[in-house]
Amino acid sequence: MSTRSGPEVAVVTGASAGVGRATAQAFAKRGARVGLLARGRAGLEGARTEVESFGGKALVLPTDVAYAEAVEAAAQRVEEELGPIDVWVNDAMVSVFSPAKEMTPEEYKRVTEVSYLGTVYGTLAALKRMLPRNKGHIVQVGSALAYRAIPLQSAYCGSKHAIQGFTESVRSELIHDRSDVRITMVQLPAVNTPQFGWVRSRLPNNPQPVPPIFQPEVPAEAIYWAAHHDRNELWLAWPAVKAILGNKVIPRELDYYLARTGFDSQQTDEPVGPDRKDNLFEPVDDAEDRGAHGAFDERSLPKSYQWLASTHRTWLAAAGALGLTAAAYAARKR
Repeated sequence: MSTRSGPEVAVVTGASAGVGRATAQAFAKRGARVGLLARGRAGLEGARTEVESFGGKALVLPTDVAYAEAVEAAAQRVEEELGPIDVWVNDAMVSVFSPAKEMTPEEYKRVTEVSYLGTVYGTLAALKRMLPRNKGHIVQVGSALAYRAIPLQSAYCGSKHAIQGFTESVRSELIHDRSDVRITMVQLPAVNTPQFGWVRSRLPNNPQPVPPIFQPEVPAEAIYWAAHHDRNELWLAWPAVKAILGNKVIPRELDYYLARTGFDSQQTDEPVGPDRKDNLFEPVDDAEDRGAHGAFDERSLPKSYQWLASTHRTWLAAAGALGLTAAAYAARKR
């Protein structure tokens, strides 16, 4: 956690919509200064308005994280205008819903450049500034798909797996150097974000997150918590925990299970419209602000009890110990 006397400075990539947008709000509610990186100008301006309404200060930085020089330039502007960066959150992503046999090399390249290399470039920009000060926290926004891949999202799943390996390597190096800079990966469940309305898709029906679905404020609060605690990794919500642990125990069985269920569970019953646009190469929210939430508000959960338990495990252990002590005492009195 930062020891500065003034407001905390955070950078959030993918801040124009979805989890990144909600994360910017979470920092702003605590009075942070927030650098907002994304491509969509309308979404960025909407995020700026929200940050300022919550009491924070925002710096809008239209940035395609697929370009290392653009990320570096944005980091420099943040430090010049907001101050030294305390927290860097890597959340920017794109995806393609498609069978691998129908994907193009250009699509794989683009998803990898944004979702994986964008995280690498953000991490490098943050380390360049944090290491000389020997403080700061980098948070990678991951997914249960970093451990358990699903059909129809091979490019995105591959990127999340890559982020997992990259992050573990960097963490080991920081430990070796006895650095006080921290790096954490938060593995998310399905989240109600606008991405399902603008992701590139070859599915016959509109894409959807695999239920159960959580509101973006749930991961946003988890990301903020992770940025201020020393955890290697945070698994958010029981569906993510189940997928990660299940893949360790029955990976082959899950391959067959997902072959049966993974196609239908990622689609609604509504056919894709003829005028559907996607944001793979160009932003969809350049003229229209989509906000943090997607189209699944009525089906989305506002909290995760698993996350509450995970972040209060010391208290739960103490309560369990007290319970056992009380039970033992009662048994002796009989």
